[in-house]
Amino acid sequence: MNPRLSIIIPVYREADAISAAIHALLDLKIPIPFEIIVSDGEDCRSTLTHLTADKTLFPRHPVRQIASPKGRGPQLNAGAKAAAGELFFFLHVDTRIDQKGMDLMVIAWQAQANPLFCGAFDLHIDSKKNIFRMIEKIASARSRLTKIPYGDQGIFMSRQLFERINGFPDIPIMEDVGIMAKIKRLSIAPVFLPHTIATSARRWEDQGILFTSFRNWILLFLYALGIPPRVLAKFY
Repeated sequence: MNPRLSIIIPVYREADAISAAIHALLDLKIPIPFEIIVSDGEDCRSTLTHLTADKTLFPRHPVRQIASPKGRGPQLNAGAKAAAGELFFFLHVDTRIDQKGMDLMVIAWQAQANPLFCGAFDLHIDSKKNIFRMIEKIASARSRLTKIPYGDQGIFMSRQLFERINGFPDIPIMEDVGIMAKIKRLSIAPVFLPHTIATSARRWEDQGILFTSFRNWILLFLYALGIPPRVLAKFY
């Protein structure tokens, strides 16, 4: 059966995380035919090598493996170019969607009369530390106010909209902001589902919670001022 949902996961040196990410998806009861596409931007393709060797995955569901130039934008575009589905779900390797979230996303897509459809979830950071609750609230409020969600909020969109805007900008970072800015210029508002998607706290905990949050806000501000993403990538 042809897939209606294409789940596209960009990776770079994620051999330790990719199997768990795919098993988490396969543990869900996805209500429509789907495919999983992993787009690897590393020259030596270590994540794809790991997938090929992981014999626990392929009896459950085939995983399409795509070699891509480095950079999340190019990787996501490569995955979308290879995709066969009508709905694209761009999922970070350290982000998890639960059954309710999957069901809500599919229902929202099926209920839309406009084929130019996109949306995202509210953010949940997978940690019990109270400071993350504040970061979540700020991030979710910012994205709803600006209508520009980040990639770790699980951006999804119809194939028609993706092709209409010619995909993600070919930039190393801020690809999520870039594509949502394109959509905003078409006066299309994303649907924010009343549910959270959980992303790992590893980035904040490895680099410092306050430092990571402050750096992200500064990079977003500088990007809005027109600083090239290739320059901003040096500080990410």
